[in-house]
Amino acid sequence: MSGKLYIVPTPIGNLGDITYRAVSVLKSVDKILAEDTRTTRVLLNHYEISTPCESFHIHNEHHKLSKHIQDLKEGAQLAQVSDAGTPAVSDPGYLLTREAISQGIEIEVLPGATAFLPALIKSGFALHKFTFEGFLPQKKGRQTKLMEWSKYDDTLVFYESPHKLLKTLVALRDLCESHRRVSVSREITKKFEETVNGTLSDAVAHFEARAPKGEFVVVLEGAKYANDQVEILDSE
Repeated sequence: MSGKLYIVPTPIGNLGDITYRAVSVLKSVDKILAEDTRTTRVLLNHYEISTPCESFHIHNEHHKLSKHIQDLKEGAQLAQVSDAGTPAVSDPGYLLTREAISQGIEIEVLPGATAFLPALIKSGFALHKFTFEGFLPQKKGRQTKLMEWSKYDDTLVFYESPHKLLKTLVALRDLCESHRRVSVSREITKKFEETVNGTLSDAVAHFEARAPKGEFVVVLEGAKYANDQVEILDSE
């Protein structure tokens, strides 16, 4: 009889942001597949979880995939976690989930923490329709993607690293209307959580004066809403 694969979200910063069910699952499964066992062990020790933990990440998932699928087929109960947030959302998790589905193995995805939703809400932008883009391409296609994003009608959200944030904001400022608004959040749920709201020019000035530190979520106002702002200002 086949086992079961659990996809378990973990806190994105504050260790209190985990569900009772997630803790219960992590305690009950046969093994936890972790993006980084050292990071996950901090969480497990905090909640007194002694379940065996094995590394399973982007650099070894192809090599280890068949073994974990076989274990599941033989009845194992496995939980997959990433370093922070929900696996498979800009993190490892997609490959194992896809293969488990193709093999008819039961999967249960628990709800839980992810960084982009709090950032979206804190932006104050229209949220009835939005696009989540994950990370920008590292090199090739980066400028093309930014040009495409600058024309999106609806709210757009993406992740960015601290050493590329200012360059990205400058590029968007140059591609978009000068009044286009942006919301930049960092270190969500952590001690130094911060959100900067304003125009792209405001955001550029802020991070030129203060070197970006931490992990960032950027929310860009949709082009059609930026145009609405202009109409409102003109009418006044």
